[in-house]
Amino acid sequence: MFKSIAVAARDRGRMAEVSAVIARFGLDSLAVRLGLGEGEAEQGAEPRDLPSRTRRALEALGPTYVKLGQILATRRDLLTDPWIAAFEQLQSDAPRIPFEDLRGEVEAALGGPPETIFAHFDTEPLAAASIAQVHRARLQDGTEVVVKIRRPGIRARMEADLRLMRHLAALAEARSVAVRRMKPAAMIEQLGREILDELDFTNEGRNADLLRADLASLERVSVPRIHWEWTGEQVLVMDYVEGIPPRDPVVLKAAGIDPSRIASLGAELVLEMVLVNGRFHADPHPGNLLCVAGDGLALLDLGSVGFVSPRRQHEFLTFILALRSGDPGGVADMLATWSESGEVPREKLLRASERLVARHGTGALVLNAMVADFFPLLRQEGLVLPPDLVLIFKAMVTMDGVLSGIAPDFDLSEALGRMRGKLVASRLQRLAAPDKLETALLELSRVAEEAPRFLRAASARMEAPSPPPRDDATARAVRWAGWLIGGAVVLHAAAELLIHWI
Repeated sequence: MFKSIAVAARDRGRMAEVSAVIARFGLDSLAVRLGLGEGEAEQGAEPRDLPSRTRRALEALGPTYVKLGQILATRRDLLTDPWIAAFEQLQSDAPRIPFEDLRGEVEAALGGPPETIFAHFDTEPLAAASIAQVHRARLQDGTEVVVKIRRPGIRARMEADLRLMRHLAALAEARSVAVRRMKPAAMIEQLGREILDELDFTNEGRNADLLRADLASLERVSVPRIHWEWTGEQVLVMDYVEGIPPRDPVVLKAAGIDPSRIASLGAELVLEMVLVNGRFHADPHPGNLLCVAGDGLALLDLGSVGFVSPRRQHEFLTFILALRSGDPGGVADMLATWSESGEVPREKLLRASERLVARHGTGALVLNAMVADFFPLLRQEGLVLPPDLVLIFKAMVTMDGVLSGIAPDFDLSEALGRMRGKLVASRLQRLAAPDKLETALLELSRVAEEAPRFLRAASARMEAPSPPPRDDATARAVRWAGWLIGGAVVLHAAAELLIHWI
């Protein structure tokens, strides 16, 4: 397997391990299909257990490959349901490490033994994951905290995996047209950014501080405080939060927590993050959320945070509103804007949009059900979404699934309707920022200054001795130009007044 693939000497051992795992799970034919193996690709139907065997192979290869599979699990625009279902079950094998194996690195990071730094430190781990292990502790002032410790040697291993993945992705793109459509090199770059961010715990600390400031207006939403005195690349210390994961409404009610209020708050939270602030928790599953006293929500594990540009916020909101208002043309416009696979005929986009509107344009908006139709539809029509948009859908769908699980009558469209005024206000506030107005004023000034020249040229054309034959398209363009010039002059004056007023 992979005999013809040359890699750097330092990565040959890892390549041999990858080849051995591929052979053990019988994935040679899949490697050939991806352009990475030798021999002829098998013809006929795909074996039914191929997705599950691939999932087990990724788990055997460790956390870097598991995270790649988790990214693939969000790409319903690229993969069929059996593959998505298999990758959604991915779990890292994360055994708990005896604290004595971590002690050297922890003491170096903290500047001393944890038993002397903290009033109390529990050497028995509270939880373990692929990248880190978590321990309970108490500060000298009595504050209960958790200490997140990076697994030793994990950075070097994951960086080696990323080098190998980049090499294989480039080869696959060069050798297979079908694989090239999936843009594996871009996917590996996304994976690399996410992994490097998560490996440095100072990034998680900064994310927590930024999200806490973003969400200050939501009184029942909290983000644990980071204790920067003890936090660095390898160790993170933050407040301990007592709460219940939003999995079972019966358990929540028994604890005095109202699932309906949690669902309403969760909807407001995800819309606030994605469509107002432009910074959001990229993986808000029940393990990263806690329901707390007073029907509140706490956000945990902030190593993975997504960002939304104002343009993308506008596009996403336009798509949802076009869908809910039964406007296939508006939905088709957004699909055309988003498609990364080249030109797609308008008729195909419109047909796809009509089917989507017919199924989800009325009634409660259940994002899980909508996406279950939306992404296969994109795949059928050859549409590929940008990765940042896929991350937005993933976050929204994950939160929607959590909230629907604890409050079956939950309707995201109602929450969207309640927040519509706030969303519009946030857009106008951005546009009214002095720097934006100054930029707009400069552009409008240029158009206003050019207006006389445009009008003279149009007048000369109309007064010519031999006027050109009537052209409706040209006439419409001239009328539109007149409106635009006039509008620019008016807006220029209004912008000047507004800037002086601000």
